[in-house]
Amino acid sequence: MTLEGYAGPEWVLVSYDVSGTERSRAARVCQIVFGRMRMTGDPARPRRTKGFIHRPGVVWIGQSVLAMPPAEAERLRARLSALRVRVAFARIEVRRDALEAFRRTGKPMA
Repeated sequence: MTLEGYAGPEWVLVSYDVSGTERSRAARVCQIVFGRMRMTGDPARPRRTKGFIHRPGVVWIGQSVLAMPPAEAERLRARLSALRVRVAFARIEVRRDALEAFRRTGKPMA
């Protein structure tokens, strides 16, 4: 999650849903949202692809729920809709400091 880099006043709450029985599709959605590491020809240099949660202003609220800037929400909706994933979103009013409560303390992907 990175609140840094986005100073806009608008946020969109995004929720997506993939059936657990659709493992291939669910795995692809996780790669889009959270990123992934791909092995290259050189095992010492894997290729890292950052997900939407690493983009400026995107806040991971919880399982399948994000708060994000409107432009990023539209990009995510387009990517997930192309995979036939159910996506719901709503514009929300929330103070930036309130989103800080959801900041994850885990090690970020480099």
